[in-house]
Amino acid sequence: MAASACGSASRARHSSLQQARQIPVPLRIILADDHPFVLLGFRAMLATRVGVSIVGQALTPRALLELLQHTPCDVLVTDLCMPDPHDVIGDGLGLVRFLRREWPLLRVVVITALTNPSILRAVVADGAVSALGKAESMDSLWHAIKASVNGARYLGRSIAEALAQPRHDERPALPAPRLSARHAEIVERFVSGQSVAEIAAELGCHRRTISRQKREAMVMLGVTNNPGLFSRVYAAGIPKIDSYI
Repeated sequence: MAASACGSASRARHSSLQQARQIPVPLRIILADDHPFVLLGFRAMLATRVGVSIVGQALTPRALLELLQHTPCDVLVTDLCMPDPHDVIGDGLGLVRFLRREWPLLRVVVITALTNPSILRAVVADGAVSALGKAESMDSLWHAIKASVNGARYLGRSIAEALAQPRHDERPALPAPRLSARHAEIVERFVSGQSVAEIAAELGCHRRTISRQKREAMVMLGVTNNPGLFSRVYAAGIPKIDSYI
């Protein structure tokens, strides 16, 4: 009788563990991409999955943040590089880090065309973030969503191949940039995940001032967008500071 009771308790525990790993129903998903047709493709694929509810979608980082403020969701599927016309939080790695900091329970699936191993390593360093290349299949997206809900990280084939590249190829010989202490500080803070608004608040400056100084630093570094800035810094380290500039 005791053995039977033990077996029943063991089966009950096993059943509880299985239930804990089941995908919640409905599975609430938010989609974010600056291309409406991409969102249509995601929605069409997810519409074929039982128990999935698309609770919202966004075309910009600002719209995404506003949506997350009042819309509970289990998984966010987002493009890594959505343009941010309002410069509220930026895009790329900064956006992902901000999302994870503000919504630590949120599971994130990042879709990207980037292949730079340094940036990709930084993106997936958080175990709650999965990543897919934009050439991956829709089935891969569903696998990534399921893995995320179950507490695992999913890497698409193209992402895994990029991450497998030797690290010594990531640090080409680059000329030392000439940045002032303030420009270097802004770049370091931004690459570390702070938004322009957060940097402005901590430094006691207007957001437009920080945006201007960030753009100046990007010109000095020879880059034109946020992904290029992340790539430049991760390839050559934090810019050398020339205090007399």
